[in-house]
Amino acid sequence: MLTIKQAKNGCILQIQLTPNASREEISGFHEGVLKVKVTAHPHEGAANAACLKLLANSLNLKKSQLEIIAGLKSRKKTLLFKGIAEKNLQEKIVKKINP
Repeated sequence: MLTIKQAKNGCILQIQLTPNASREEISGFHEGVLKVKVTAHPHEGAANAACLKLLANSLNLKKSQLEIIAGLKSRKKTLLFKGIAEKNLQEKIVKKINP
């Protein structure tokens, strides 16, 4: 199961980002970490931007609701999902992974 922590202004979730993938997708989770693949290169933040866009579109959230709070230059990142409850975020992710 995913490890989502409730924060004061939203939820915190760790992801494993794979840049240069053949397609963009939320590919599941492993050991509490959400796995995300993007086609963008990790040059000048392109993969980070693609990741935030993919997650926002896939989970029906505004891009402004997502923020990378740790791991900008790492494949392992910590994201803040603003203005959403832990339970709601969990449901959106599970629905996206298992339609």
